[in-house]
Order: sequence, then C-alpha cells, then structure tokens
Amino acid sequence: MKKKLIIMMVCTMAALTTMAQPAAHPWKGKKVAYFGDSITDPRNKAASKKYWNLLQEWLDITPYVYAVSGRQWNDIPRQANKLKEDHGNDVDAIMIFIGTNDYNAGVPIGKWYEEKEEEVMAGIHEPKHLVKRMKRMPDMNKNTYRGRINIALDSLKRMYPTKQIVLLTPIHRAGFYANDKNWQPTEAYTNKCGEFIDPYVESVKEASNIWAVPVIDLNALCGLFPLNDAHAQYFNNADTDRLHPNNMGHKRMALTLMYQLQALYCE
Repeated sequence: MKKKLIIMMVCTMAALTTMAQPAAHPWKGKKVAYFGDSITDPRNKAASKKYWNLLQEWLDITPYVYAVSGRQWNDIPRQANKLKEDHGNDVDAIMIFIGTNDYNAGVPIGKWYEEKEEEVMAGIHEPKHLVKRMKRMPDMNKNTYRGRINIALDSLKRMYPTKQIVLLTPIHRAGFYANDKNWQPTEAYTNKCGEFIDPYVESVKEASNIWAVPVIDLNALCGLFPLNDAHAQYFNNADTDRLHPNNMGHKRMALTLMYQLQALYCE
C-alpha cells in the first residue's frame, strides 16, 4: 500500500511539473512575410527596431519584409508576387498592415459586392426547379478601398491557400509634416472624399469575415493614441511626425502582436 502511494505521488508530481511547463508559442521559429507601408518598411528611420524585428528576437521568426513607404492596398498583389518569386511556398504566414495611406489619399470606400438577379436551381421539400434569386460577387474595383482589399485577398487566397493570413488594422494617426508637398493633417479631419479614418479601419475588420482571415485590431489593442500629447513619446517626432511609431511605439505593437498571435495557429 505504501509503495502504491509513493508511485501515485511521483506520478502526480510528474504531471504537475509537465503542466507547469509553458506551451511553446505557435509562431516560434516560423517564416512570416510582412506586407505594408512605411510603418513596416525597413528603410523607414523612425524606429531602429520595428515590430517585426522584435518578433524576430522574441519568437525566432524569420521575417520576409516587402512593405514600401507610401503604398496603399492596391500594392499588396505586387508584394505578394515578389514573395512568391523570392520564396515560392516556403513561408508559414503572411501579415498585412496597410490602409493609412488609402485614407490619406482619399481613396473612396466603395462596396464589398456587386449584385445581380440570376436563375438558380432550388427546391425545399419539393422537386428542384429554377427560381430567380439575387447573387452577389466580390466587387473588384481597383479604384475603391474595399475593391482593392477584395482584389488583394482573392489573389492571396488563390496563391497561398494553405497559409495563415492575418490582417492588422491601421493604427491611430496624428500629424505628419515632412515638407510643403507632404503635409498630412490628423485623423480628426476628413480626407478629400469626406471620410474620417474610421471606415478604413472598420473595413479591414469586415474583410476578416468576408474572406475568412483573422484580424488583429491594432487600432484598439496596441494603445497608441498620438492625438493625445502624452502619447507623443511613442512617435518619431512630437512636432512633425506622429504618424510613424518610434522604438517605444513599435515595442507596444510587437507586444500586442506576440500575445494576440498565441490564439492563432501557424503550421
């Protein structure tokens, strides 16, 4: 009896020890492509360590970075084609962090679907027969924000059907005053097509459901709010650039991503 009790205690302690071991992060050691604009672009000097540099350090992620300053959603297919050209299918996941320049440029929001009436065979508790129904198809208008997202995600779903694709919402933005030819007011103002930044952020979240890809809402979750002077410390320059996060800002984004990514698989 005593021997059995000892064996049970040893087994229990072994089980508790195993349970105490932290599970490996699902993204540890993965190869991840990053698509986007200047916030992700390695050539942008606002931060010496960007969020993907930190994820590389913390999770041993191999980064493939294709982001280019100033680009909008219509550049995502080009970035995807370059990834395919360079690495083929040797990538585990793709992260897309873009949209702030579409807002700044005044790209119209547009619509998600084109609708038209068609005949389709149907039957519910009766013989199948032709009926008229409305049919919707993704709107592929390259001149609208939602059309551009549709084009990009349709392309990626075909190009990388087995890979994890993650959308990141644009973060809050205040003024960026580079020079007289590049003078960008804060998100407190509408753009030239009369839109605030909100529908550009919300559209990325809507695209998550439309295209069955997860979204991480950096706009809400990372906590960066450059319209408040107290948050100027997280951006490149309090007076001239509260668009691009500095090292502190990128660390907040990276921490948010690291914990959010734990809930997403990456094969």
